[in-house]
Amino acid sequence: MDAIARVREACLALPEVVEKPFGGHTAPSFRVRDKLFVMTSEDGLYMTFKASPGAQEALVAESPERFFVPKYVGSKGWVGARLDVEQDWDEIAELIEESYRLIAPKRLTNLLDRE
Repeated sequence: MDAIARVREACLALPEVVEKPFGGHTAPSFRVRDKLFVMTSEDGLYMTFKASPGAQEALVAESPERFFVPKYVGSKGWVGARLDVEQDWDEIAELIEESYRLIAPKRLTNLLDRE
């Protein structure tokens, strides 16, 4: 399975997620209640996701070959994950879920807690 397909699978497994490109882009982006929580790059080489306070710094410091501070949204705590390098896909799925939890309404995150 290619990297974008893995990202798509992890995102669409979450409650009420829809895939919808961002702005004039054609790359997959994922939203819950029309709020972005994961975006992929046009070239398919990376994705960005929202992270908890302090997570951006920790991920980038621990694995700069895998994670980076993205342009535009990095100042808001978002993290970039390179998809053209070997990734721990269980970790990526957890980071995607965390991003979802930061964006989704409580009612939807409660559904995850019940599973």
